[in-house]
Amino acid sequence: MVMDLVKWREGNYQRKIENWMELQRKMRIYELGSLPPFLLVFSGEVEAVDHRWNQHGLGGDNRRDSCRKLHPGPVSLLHWSGKGKPWVRLDNKKPCSLDYIWKPYDLYKPNHKRSSNQQPLVLATSSNSNLIGYSNYFT
Repeated sequence: MVMDLVKWREGNYQRKIENWMELQRKMRIYELGSLPPFLLVFSGEVEAVDHRWNQHGLGGDNRRDSCRKLHPGPVSLLHWSGKGKPWVRLDNKKPCSLDYIWKPYDLYKPNHKRSSNQQPLVLATSSNSNLIGYSNYFT
């Protein structure tokens, strides 16, 4: 997902999504990971990202121990959809080759230190826009 942070803050969307997550914790109302609360909050206000930008399926599309390669052509978003998350595969010492792209940005590792030449992952934005990418790390 790509979000406009100004609208995100103005709309108090974090709280709205957290309300759905709290309800989910109390009574299981959906099965598909972190996407349903976003769809419930943003119903009708979502646009698809062109498939040429979005390299989805890097998590193996819910198949365990399956690795994918990048599709041909330019890619802007790397999406580890499915069960095969890079942090899990790296921790289990069973990574796919593309999981190493994610490894330098793992902020959940103890004693994580960013090297001085390491650049953050940034989405291309225009100067009048506040956009951020979202990763489904609610597992």
